[in-house]
Amino acid sequence: MKFLIATRNPRKLEEIRAIFTLPYLELVSISDYTGVPEVVEDGATLEANAVKKAVIPAIHTRLWTMADDSGLEVDALGGAPGVCSARYAGEPVSYEANNRKLLHELENVTNRKARFRCIIALSSPSGQWQIVEGKCEGQVVDKIRGSNGFGYDPLFMPDGYDKTFAEMENDVKNGISHRGAALNRARQLWSDLLVRHASKWNV
Repeated sequence: MKFLIATRNPRKLEEIRAIFTLPYLELVSISDYTGVPEVVEDGATLEANAVKKAVIPAIHTRLWTMADDSGLEVDALGGAPGVCSARYAGEPVSYEANNRKLLHELENVTNRKARFRCIIALSSPSGQWQIVEGKCEGQVVDKIRGSNGFGYDPLFMPDGYDKTFAEMENDVKNGISHRGAALNRARQLWSDLLVRHASKWNV
């Protein structure tokens, strides 16, 4: 059964495919389909955005669909950039501009405690949804470090490690990241449901 991952980000899709593996499921990208409406991420919370990003493509394609919304929450900035993480520096979306702005906002700030949060939403083809959450605690370093990953990965160093996400091998990062935690939780909670539906297509 085709299982839609509602992202056009190839690096995010690669992460999801490395972690979320279930029998009978063929993980496909929203980029594989034409005419799927663009989802405006105007929700007030990560949860609202994740649900919207899952439900709209699911109803359009008639496929079971999974989507996520993730954000970096910095204590010294009152939880910002949070739900605005992807567009922290404005449009067009630019990882480099977002990172520059974050470094600027934290100049001379000693409390650099932060966390990544990931909300994953699952939608049935009819729009019924549910969500799971994953977190990773850490801190924002004072300069860009590493070239792997995407987003704020070059600035985020998880607790207990001396490397940023962007300096880590993919398997190490996936084992501790917010998205990895959420995907593992999703697999635990939703595997029976999805395999049951998928098996109907593969008898």
